[in-house]
Parts: sequence; structure tokens; C-alpha cells
Amino acid sequence: MNMNAGADDSDRNAIPMEESGVERIVCDGRPETSAEYDEFNGERVASVSETSVTDEDFKRLMEATSALDEDETLAWIKTNSGSFSPETLIADETNGRDLSLPQKSLGAVVMLRPFNEIAHLDTFLTAVNEALEDGGYIWCHCSTAALHKKKIMEKWPPVLNSIVYFCHYLGHRVMPKARLTKRLYFALTKGKQLDYHRVEVLGRLYRAGFDVIDESFRGAHYFVAARKIKAPIKDDEPTGSPLIRLRRTGKDGKIIRVYKFRTMYSYSEYLQPYIYKYNRLAEGGKFADDYRVSRLGHFMRKYWIDELPMFINLIKGEMKLVGVRPLSQHYFSLYTPEMQELRIKVKPGLLPPFYYDKTRPKTIEDVQESERRYIEAYLQHPFRTDWRYFWGTFGNIVFKGARSK
Repeated sequence: MNMNAGADDSDRNAIPMEESGVERIVCDGRPETSAEYDEFNGERVASVSETSVTDEDFKRLMEATSALDEDETLAWIKTNSGSFSPETLIADETNGRDLSLPQKSLGAVVMLRPFNEIAHLDTFLTAVNEALEDGGYIWCHCSTAALHKKKIMEKWPPVLNSIVYFCHYLGHRVMPKARLTKRLYFALTKGKQLDYHRVEVLGRLYRAGFDVIDESFRGAHYFVAARKIKAPIKDDEPTGSPLIRLRRTGKDGKIIRVYKFRTMYSYSEYLQPYIYKYNRLAEGGKFADDYRVSRLGHFMRKYWIDELPMFINLIKGEMKLVGVRPLSQHYFSLYTPEMQELRIKVKPGLLPPFYYDKTRPKTIEDVQESERRYIEAYLQHPFRTDWRYFWGTFGNIVFKGARSK
């Protein structure tokens, strides 16, 4: 059950919320050129003031191309690349393992090839990060999954277009992630025809140590500008399969792996600080307008299907039936020091205390207060407290229609 309000399909969420030093402007409406695209359902979009960018080449690039479409933008770069300083690299490679970078630190890297054509993209982005000086910039683009869908649906007649898109979806979204077909897919395509959801593009950049400062749709391409803020993450495995294990804070502060069905797009786990920064928290302590959740994921969360694998943790003794939510490290860091200390005195549980309360919490402070009441009662009378909370929660769910979002 989304007994884990505010949690996400994350495997590693301990990304610090460093400020990039870039002045940000938050736009609440959809970009005019992308109103029909699935990826923009009114969620906020980050944009940057070019005057706050410190690299002159990068500043000129953004100012000169902001009103151009994808073809005009790439043409401008190729025409003006000779006027860039030696500290700016125009990268045209198609394989992350073949990327040749100078030994000196770069101020900016501009990628001519879209993400879709680059094999071993994570390797590519890691290499770019390590070649950039601290605060250096990367500019990149791709054709997203929603844009591919739009193109297919317009090209083919009704009914047939749905069949073509279904085959495309299986071939370029499912096959690369399924264990049984992943090797075959990369053997056939060399990893250069992948479909990327907007969320996955952003997630890959954050995993590689970048902070996104500008994103926009121009015609048939999605453009992103980001700034290096930290070293890339290498010692992890991004979530991709349907069944995932999430890094969560358990009893005594021990990190446990919580089982769950994935409800978010790939690489969503790296975007928690970005989502928090722009969307903040909604009622119940969840992230407002969290576009990382897929359509299927919303259905699974509503009926608690995604939580069923957590019974594995129950059997292993890492969790109990009633208890506070197992939190990601980032979300745990939002709690007060007092509540952090109190929380790790008990095991996390499948049924959180706020399902017992008569009034659902609306803020993170309300969530903490609900959990504090439960923990203090549990530490005095463990069995009696869990028995009372279990039947109260059961009644609220069955008879009062308490549901997750």
C-alpha cells in the first residue's frame, strides 16, 4: 500500500541538495511548443537566466539558440564551433567508451549527438563529468519516448498506428530492460536506438553528478543544460526491472533493502532532491505533482500492489506489520534530529501510523507528529500499541476508503 508516502522507487537517494549558484526561474505552465506531449502534464520546468552562467561560451550558446528549433540549433553550433575557446569541447562521439577527452579541465561540453545515438550513455556522462572543472557545464539533447510516440501516431493511420507504437514500445522500451531480452537488444542495436523518457534523461544527468539548470522542448527534440556539482555515482545499480530493492533507513540507522514493484520511470531515484526543490511536498508528505510515477504506477499505488513484495522484508525480520515508513536517506534527512533519533529505535512497518489517525496529515510536520505519537506509545506497550493501530488502520481502509495516491 503506499504505506510509504513520500517514498519513491529509489535505490540511492542520498544526493546532496547543493545549490548550483545559478539563478533559477520556475515556470508553472507548459512550454508552448510541448503542450501536447505526455511528459508535460502541467509540471514545473526549470529554466535559467543566461546572465548568471559564468562560462562565456555556454552563455553565448544559450542566448543564441533559445528561440531556434532543433535543426537550427545544431546548425548554429556547427557553424560557430570554431569561435569557441579551447576549454569548450564539441563532442560528436557515439560511444561512451570511445570518448576521447583532453587532460586539462574543460569549462563546457556541448553534445552534438542525441542521447538516443550514444551507446554506454552512463559511461559517456561520467567521463564528461570527470573532464569538466567544478561548476562546468554540459549541454545535451535527445528525442524522448513521448516525441517518438507522437511521431508514430501522426505517421500511421488509426488502429495501425497503435499497433506500430505497441511494437515500438516493446522493442525499444521493454526489451532493453528485461533480463531475458536485454543482451539480444544491445547485440542488434549496439545500444544506439534507445527510447528515453524525460524523467530518465534527468535522472541519468543527476546520477552523473550534474544539476539541471535549463530544459525545454524545441520541435522534435528535448534540450537540457546542466552544471557539474559533484562527482558521479558509480557504486550502485539503477532501478530498471519490475521488482526492485530500495535503500531505506531501518532500525538503529541500518540501511536495509526494501522490496517493491517499480512504479516510476527508470533513474527516478536520482531525482528526489530535484523534485523536492521544485515541487516541494503535498498533503501527506508526498511530493506534489510527482511526474516520475508512470500511469501504471499510479494504478499500482492506488491499490497498494507495489507494496506486496515488502512481505519479503517482513519474513526476513527487517520490518514489521505496523510501523513507521521505511524512508530513503534523502527523505530521512528532512526530519528533525529529534525525530531521526526516535525513528531508528523501532523497525519500519508496512502499515504507517497516519492510516490510523482520524485526520490524514497534510504536511511533513504532521507526518512526524503522527509517527512520534505511535513510537512513544509503542516503546511503552509494543504489542498493545500495534494491535490497536492494526485494527484502527484496517477499519479506516475497509470502511472509510482510505487510499494511497
